[in-house]
Amino acid sequence: MSGFVDESQIHVKAGDGGAGSVAFRREAHVAKGGPDGGDGGKGGDVWLVADRNVASLLGFRDHPHRRAGNGTHGSGKKKHGAGGDDLVVAVPEGTVVLDRDGTVLADLVHEGDRWLAAEGGRGGRGNARFLSNRRRAPAFAEQGEVGEERWLDLELKLMADVALVGFPNVGKSTLISRVSAAKPRIADYPFTTLEPNLGVVRLDDGFEYVVADIPGLIEGASEGRGLGHRFLRHIERARALVLLIDLAGGDGGTTAAGPAEQARVLLEELGAYRPDLVERPRLVVGSRADLVPELAEQTSRGEVVTIDDGLRLDLCVSAVTGAGLAHLTGRMADAVREARAEVTEPEGFVVHRPVPEGVRVERDDDGSFRVIGRQAERAVALSDLTNLDALDYAHARLKKLGVDRALARAGAEEGDVVHIGGLTFEYEED
Repeated sequence: MSGFVDESQIHVKAGDGGAGSVAFRREAHVAKGGPDGGDGGKGGDVWLVADRNVASLLGFRDHPHRRAGNGTHGSGKKKHGAGGDDLVVAVPEGTVVLDRDGTVLADLVHEGDRWLAAEGGRGGRGNARFLSNRRRAPAFAEQGEVGEERWLDLELKLMADVALVGFPNVGKSTLISRVSAAKPRIADYPFTTLEPNLGVVRLDDGFEYVVADIPGLIEGASEGRGLGHRFLRHIERARALVLLIDLAGGDGGTTAAGPAEQARVLLEELGAYRPDLVERPRLVVGSRADLVPELAEQTSRGEVVTIDDGLRLDLCVSAVTGAGLAHLTGRMADAVREARAEVTEPEGFVVHRPVPEGVRVERDDDGSFRVIGRQAERAVALSDLTNLDALDYAHARLKKLGVDRALARAGAEEGDVVHIGGLTFEYEED
């Protein structure tokens, strides 16, 4: 059976651009036909798109590589190469994309949110593009750019309106199976639930909301004890919380701690992980009300009951007998309606990509200099650098970009080795 995966890695490779063509017109009755080499096609992009039909990151666990199509080369008669096909990669709603150093790059919250994970390389220009008064017959063209390639981390944070939070084996899975169509695995031992379960609750008036059964928290979860961080992450987006307390805890129940101690530990762990979680609307609900019917009767009348150690219970329910479940679904719906009314959804999903960098110079370990920058690398990505016209063009472009000044400021001296893209040469002050 397929499992739920909420963490994965993905390797994205955009398509390479096609090379420009070197060609000249060769037609009858056309003397000395000019250059007519076409441009290469752009490489395809890789996009990550939120899709509500994708439930987890399972598809990336064994097959992490995603690659877009390459652009084709240009040809004579100014025929441009075709662009490579973009690749759209579907991910679950609520997927967070991170760089390998942990920097958040995108948060794909809603259906249709999309982020450019890898940009395709630009196609090279054909020799027709280099025609000028000085160069009447350019015999060089540009090579296509290599598409972006990188590893990314993906994390899934469930999109739920209500999160059921409680100690292991307190009855969360049984409860969600009674109020929704979810069918989680249920057994009488701790940590039965090793992955979150989602259920949709539909009321008679047609109102719907999503409830998440979060695997049981234990003391120290906010510090990573057990699988604390993985479990707590799925609570972050919940609009309201339900703290499920085992009323028989410490007195023959499955939870060793008493009800008040359970509530204290749960709130402390939530606050330690993210302080704003304890400020969200929440209901404190006692489970296994069939063991304490007098409490269930009081809360069914809308009364807030205070039990030992001052713990206030909003409701008492029994997932076995069904007592209090109708009241609980109604109270959760009220909390969701109120939270939804207060939140204004953004009109669109915006991702700020870094501004393209200029030119910078770095010193390699062997003492050589490396010029880094897309424009500089593009300036030397020519088909034939043994051609004097091509060398003249490359030098003029590099000078205009300020590469000469940057190398001088970096301390380059006569005879030092300089690398720009695939080109290596000795530095000369002139």
